[in-house]
Amino acid sequence: MDLATIIGLVLAFGLVLSGIMVGSSLLVFADVPSALIVLGGTIGCTLVNYPLNKVLSVIGVIKKTVFTKAESPSEIIGRFMEYANRARREGILSLEPLLKEIDDDYLRKGLQLTVDGLEPATIESILDTEVSYLEQRHEAGAEIVGVMGAFAPAMGMIGTVIGLVQMLQTMSDPSTIGPAMAVALITTFYGAILANLVFLPMAGKLKDRSRDELLTRDLIKEGILAISKGENPRIIEEKLNSFLPPKQRQVTP
Repeated sequence: MDLATIIGLVLAFGLVLSGIMVGSSLLVFADVPSALIVLGGTIGCTLVNYPLNKVLSVIGVIKKTVFTKAESPSEIIGRFMEYANRARREGILSLEPLLKEIDDDYLRKGLQLTVDGLEPATIESILDTEVSYLEQRHEAGAEIVGVMGAFAPAMGMIGTVIGLVQMLQTMSDPSTIGPAMAVALITTFYGAILANLVFLPMAGKLKDRSRDELLTRDLIKEGILAISKGENPRIIEEKLNSFLPPKQRQVTP
């Protein structure tokens, strides 16, 4: 679980709600028609802009901003040192029993190709293709969430215009102007909240997660290729450590 995302959401919404409650009741900001316009309009526009299957996949993408926990590069390097030393002592086929214990599909696939005896160039080509499509999927998910962040304020403005038109129809009764104006502005408030507290920050987090995962994939690919070439474990460790900042590098005694 990503604590930064949880803390950020709680802090952002908590401060906004606290600011509202200091000056008025939360019920003043509760308006069902405004919420329907903003939420329904945002989802509808997103469906027009993207195929249904891609929009539905956003649910799983958003979960990644909260629940995904990636293995640290240092742990991955430690695992590769075990694989490299074992392959050097007992041969590359000795890695086959370990495949069932690996949860990472990309790492398991790379080691399986190595155990199967494929040439390093072929392994690299297959892994590069895997990473290329992974990057496209990540970009698509972040893009959809970002587009929802752009649609939400626009739908809020549309709701405000609707409210203003309805307010102008009741100008004969001055007592209704204030409440009607408040309801008209609430839709803009809802759109701004969804865009700036939910969708746009999540799109940024997804892009950051994508960069981290691509770096991890590059590290894994480098380790697999080094093992497939039969390189010395010490050289493999030096290669993989180059992916890390100097303070995080670990050298096996």
